[in-house]
Amino acid sequence: MKRAVLLMVTLLGMQLVAQEGLSEGPYSQLIIRGVTLINGNGAPPRGPIDIVVENNKIVDVQVVGYPGVAIDSTKRPQLQAGGKELDCSGMYLLPGFVDMHGHIGGVYQGADYDYVFKLWMAHGITTVREPSGRGIDWTLDLKKKSKNNAIVAPRVFAYTRFGQGAKPPVSTPEMARKWVRENAAKGADGIKFFGAPPEIMAAALDENKKLGLRSACHHAQMDVALWNVLQSARAGLTTMEHWYGLPEALFDNRTVQDYPLDYNYQNEQHRFEEAGKLWKQAAAPYSEHWNAVMDELIELDFTIDPTFNIYEASRDLQRARRAEWHEDYTLPTLWTFYMPSKISHGSYWHDWGTEQEVAWKENYQLWMTFVNEYKNRGGRVTTGSDSGFIYQLYGFAYVREMELMREAGFHPLEIIKSATLNGAQALGVENEIGTVAVGKLADFVIVAENPLKNLKVLYGTGAIRLTEDNEVVRVGGVKYTVKDGIIYDAKALLRDVKRMVDDQKKELNYTLKQPGID
Repeated sequence: MKRAVLLMVTLLGMQLVAQEGLSEGPYSQLIIRGVTLINGNGAPPRGPIDIVVENNKIVDVQVVGYPGVAIDSTKRPQLQAGGKELDCSGMYLLPGFVDMHGHIGGVYQGADYDYVFKLWMAHGITTVREPSGRGIDWTLDLKKKSKNNAIVAPRVFAYTRFGQGAKPPVSTPEMARKWVRENAAKGADGIKFFGAPPEIMAAALDENKKLGLRSACHHAQMDVALWNVLQSARAGLTTMEHWYGLPEALFDNRTVQDYPLDYNYQNEQHRFEEAGKLWKQAAAPYSEHWNAVMDELIELDFTIDPTFNIYEASRDLQRARRAEWHEDYTLPTLWTFYMPSKISHGSYWHDWGTEQEVAWKENYQLWMTFVNEYKNRGGRVTTGSDSGFIYQLYGFAYVREMELMREAGFHPLEIIKSATLNGAQALGVENEIGTVAVGKLADFVIVAENPLKNLKVLYGTGAIRLTEDNEVVRVGGVKYTVKDGIIYDAKALLRDVKRMVDDQKKELNYTLKQPGID
């Protein structure tokens, strides 16, 4: 079918209440029994443990024995009338995951919020920071519905794209400050920048910091030559997205990227192909300038949200395109959006091949070296996915981000910390979420398999294992996602997503196809 027809199909008008069979609760008391706790503070696993929740607050985290040996049941937390007991003996419990870069679908992708939210929740993501979307009013409405648990959704932190809705466009420092104040008055949690002239960036960040709000920036090439990551951090930016602007801060023998003289930013093959050569133009790892930039960013308490996964197709297009979950869980409209195109963002496969992929693999090595060492020196690194582009699917891409952190050198416990406590700290809500501790909110991920041994068990499709009887089986997938003390059946959420995809396929008479293959 033609792209224009497919992109007109959306998933509007979905139910605003949790469908029967997807969730239970909340309860006056919830006791989760017998789990092995992998907390978000870097501590090793410990169990068996009983966790007691009352009115969405954790009131007790109690060790109740030793591996294979439980204490007397009378000495364990007791269930009160009207409460719910969830036997999770032998399972693993983690704090709810925080996706620090989660766009809530998109009109051009044909992906509405119900589809996106269920994919996230099915993968244990209970908190999402949206770094700009379809407008602050739309996002704040979803944030309110999520807070009231009127929809199946993670808790939402809404960041507005800088200058969005301004008429006339922001063009002076005074206008920037005024826009920032108006954004705060609307109830936004922060601002997402793509860059601006230095005097405007400085004014906006200063005003935002005075108001106590947080900020993110994708340092786009249009402004990065005048304003890079280091300048943003000095001005008060709290998190950087992806990696743009960081190599530029590390330049020591140039001031601009080595653009070919026929480069055109509007040609996304040019944009992404040349971006894959950028880290080799920066200072060498562990050199004096490289160290100085890193140390200053850490001193400024600056957060890096790398989103490794969103560029992975650049280094292995076939892998990203053939991921096994696309068939059942990727909407036809979303799949069409991914196809090579001169107009769809991120569909830059105009003539992508071995040379581009090799350059990107080298890019990743240098990028990962910086991020891993940043973590080693005490810098904060968070987990974000930026799904809905470049073959990266909501929820699944978040788990892939964890795997890429492992490739970068993170210990699995450091990855869990990045996905939980670090995200909570970056959002300024570490007293509410991020670890399993008395007084915090009841946001949990419960999985039957040990994710530290194999992160793939967090994928909705699980992991392949061979039994002692030589039988190939699927194991894993999140079993329960708990948000605000409400228990969600993660596998039922995935079944509902598959139903949405099947319905759209029938409506469009569509079969998922690879480009150029009949």
